[in-house]
Amino acid sequence: MSLKDDITILGDVPIFGDLSDEQLRLVAFGAERRRIPAGQVLFRQGSAADCAYAVASGAFDLERTDHQGRTIKLGAARPGTLLGELALISLTERKTTAVAAESSEVIRITRPLFNRMIEEYPELGTIMQRRIETNLQRLIDDLSALSPRLDG
Repeated sequence: MSLKDDITILGDVPIFGDLSDEQLRLVAFGAERRRIPAGQVLFRQGSAADCAYAVASGAFDLERTDHQGRTIKLGAARPGTLLGELALISLTERKTTAVAAESSEVIRITRPLFNRMIEEYPELGTIMQRRIETNLQRLIDDLSALSPRLDG
């Protein structure tokens, strides 16, 4: 795929949706495209997260291993999904395992690239902050819904 294709794909990722073509070009130019064969693990739960991945094509099954060693399927990531966005702003570990459900492609965005983006385009930091706040609120709501079952 071309740089133009990568710009289009990145523009479909919610966190990058408000960026100009020039800003998206900077991300696309500094990012790395990877092809992942069906069945291959993109990343494993518990591993160090040093980048985020924008799904360009295909799909990834997201799963998590619980405390009893059982694998729980959490859903799928399809084109336009950004996996591991917290890795762009902090040292963290992967919360899930991502396995290619079919032959897929991702655009790998590293923390240094993202930091360079924020230096040049501070508004991206504000967009990221809003997304994290939304995700945290969703997590709090989910935990609150589980609370009665955990108390019982």
